[in-house]
Amino acid sequence: MADRHTTIKADLERILRGEHSDPFQILGAHPAQSHGKTGIAVRAFLPQAEKVSLLRSGAPASSVPMERFHPEGLFEAFIAGKEELFPYRLQVTTADGQTFVAEDPYRFPAVLSEFDLHLINEGSHQRLYEKLGAHPCDVSGVAGVLFALWAPNAAAVSVAGDFNNWDDCRHPMRSRGASGVWELFVPGLREGEHYKYAIRSRHGGPPQLKSDPVGFYAEVRPKTASIVWSLDRYRWQDDKWMARRAAQTALAAPMSIYELHLGSWDRIGDEGNRFLTYRELSERLIPYVKDLGFTHIELLPVMEHPFDASWGYQTVGYFAPTSRFGAPEDFMHFIDCCHQAGLGVILDWVPGHFPNDWHGLMRFDGSHLYEHADPRKGQHPDWGTLIFNYGRNEVRGFLLSNALYWLDKFHADGLRVDGVASMLYLDYSRQAGEWIPNEFGGNENLEAISFLQQFNTLVHQRPGVFTVAEESTAWPGVSRPVHLGGLGFTFKWNMGWMHDMLKYMSKDPIYRKHHHNLLTFVMLYAFHENFILPLSHDEVVHGKGSLRNKMPGDEWQKFASLRLLYGYMVGQPGKKLLFMGDEFGQGNEWNENQALDWWVCQFEHHRRLREFVKDLNRLYRSEPALYEKDYDPAGFEWIDFHDWEQSTVCFLRRGRNPDDFVVLACNFTPVPRRDYHVGVPEAGYYRELLNSDSELYGGSNLGNDGGVPAVPEPWHGRPYSLRLTLPPLAIVILKKQ
Repeated sequence: MADRHTTIKADLERILRGEHSDPFQILGAHPAQSHGKTGIAVRAFLPQAEKVSLLRSGAPASSVPMERFHPEGLFEAFIAGKEELFPYRLQVTTADGQTFVAEDPYRFPAVLSEFDLHLINEGSHQRLYEKLGAHPCDVSGVAGVLFALWAPNAAAVSVAGDFNNWDDCRHPMRSRGASGVWELFVPGLREGEHYKYAIRSRHGGPPQLKSDPVGFYAEVRPKTASIVWSLDRYRWQDDKWMARRAAQTALAAPMSIYELHLGSWDRIGDEGNRFLTYRELSERLIPYVKDLGFTHIELLPVMEHPFDASWGYQTVGYFAPTSRFGAPEDFMHFIDCCHQAGLGVILDWVPGHFPNDWHGLMRFDGSHLYEHADPRKGQHPDWGTLIFNYGRNEVRGFLLSNALYWLDKFHADGLRVDGVASMLYLDYSRQAGEWIPNEFGGNENLEAISFLQQFNTLVHQRPGVFTVAEESTAWPGVSRPVHLGGLGFTFKWNMGWMHDMLKYMSKDPIYRKHHHNLLTFVMLYAFHENFILPLSHDEVVHGKGSLRNKMPGDEWQKFASLRLLYGYMVGQPGKKLLFMGDEFGQGNEWNENQALDWWVCQFEHHRRLREFVKDLNRLYRSEPALYEKDYDPAGFEWIDFHDWEQSTVCFLRRGRNPDDFVVLACNFTPVPRRDYHVGVPEAGYYRELLNSDSELYGGSNLGNDGGVPAVPEPWHGRPYSLRLTLPPLAIVILKKQ
């Protein structure tokens, strides 16, 4: 064998060093010649073996001793006269005398098709997660795991894990040529194996151990290995929900969203302050949110992240629900239970940036693969994170497939995209000279715009699914269709309304009349986009204080102001969002490291505020006038917004039926307004549907005895009027019977 060994010596040394880009050229079975004879040479790399025999299958079966021709564990058997490749197994005896039979990974054919590789490179493989990652499967009738990843600039890639004692040379992967994809089927592996990819850069240096970008499950932080896992085991039971969702138009439906962080909604204090699991959350959280009358739950990012204080917004495992709370099927169970309870689920999604953790996407194959190389485009100055290269097909495909993954595999109802403004502007949070203009000299990130349009186009092909943009600037057409030049989102957070309202409500009532425009300015642009009105997590953290403590005055006034704020939000056009803890007026600002202050619910003000939120949601869902025409100017009419001196406003909301309307009147001072005239369009008796000053909610119980008749006294340009008592710091909602 000396001549043949001399020929392949260089390749063998590269395999031993873990530097071979195509180990299948050397390992496995190959036509060969030895001493003038033609046959098949079978080579195996088994560094733990003392001796190895080749077990030929078929009839007749045979065992052929393999020759060790390298001390590091390279073995070969030559079978003369054999011209066709044949199935075989390896009988291995280790130094401690153990003997076992194993399949050889290098006898199996490539699995990914050329068409798959083409779609991956094109960025159009919508089910990328079915090809890349780690997949338990059968190849040629043998069970094992297929590993595949995209790393086009790597010199070599190996799979390392518990199964090979984390040897970064033991299982080198096959390069699929110019596609940049690497794959290896490892027979005998099962679900639950821990693994990473050992990636050797073309620029030299030691291999980097990287978590799987398309891994479905990961170790609990601070550990960072990926875990082989199947997503096909769970059996969904939400068929009725999915059918209803597909038949519904989100724009015309009620939407009251409870935003929450799974790690701090509640914890088990008696067990070391541990997290609730997904299944425990299913049993405790879902009934709570359902009872309060919310229509949707919005989760701060559940995608795997190493740093708790990032709240999930610095994602490493884009395809892995965080293991902090359980396995992927446990999260599926949580969403399934939400749907069976009639609750939709919105997932926060972060395609705008990713962290610089070395086990993650940063310089994944030794090059700036997922991120821009130039820091003026590739580094986020505010968060110390890296920005995706949206102009690279494979990166766009990775993100687009990831979005569809959460919809298709986890049945998410909506995706809320974080930090859209940081994606749209090349000069976002940058000074002159710190950014690169686009090809037309502007500051618009044309590649990101195109990506967002493609994302929204693909997502909206799923009936009933919606998207939400957290976009804090005046970028036009965020929630307008792509074919009309918009970005294509279904909804946009109205950050301006949130900031104006909280600024206004934080003023002492005696000064509010000087800031009346903060109440009314929103109606100048309310129908430019399909808005969601948020009172979000960002407003109750990092020294901003809780919503309750933003309200001025004594304890009674603080809670009255919260009820008024929530009622005004429900009355305004747009869908609604409230962050956890605000429903009962938590006094401490949110802390992701501890549970909400549930203990305060024993006190009357907190308990009654929660009852108000419950009744407010019930009223909202039961009155089509409050949601059917959220995005039609005909659904809103000011009755009077000029009474700045008394800090009052009153307005109408109308449904699709023009005869269906409700009257809303708000008093933003602690002074009752008696015999207050409000113009209305029709005669009749107007029943008081809700009064936030009711004693049921902790108010002073000042009101209108359940309702008032309209009198034929023109007011506010309308033929009839109501003579109302406006309670202090309160909203009243009335409807003609």
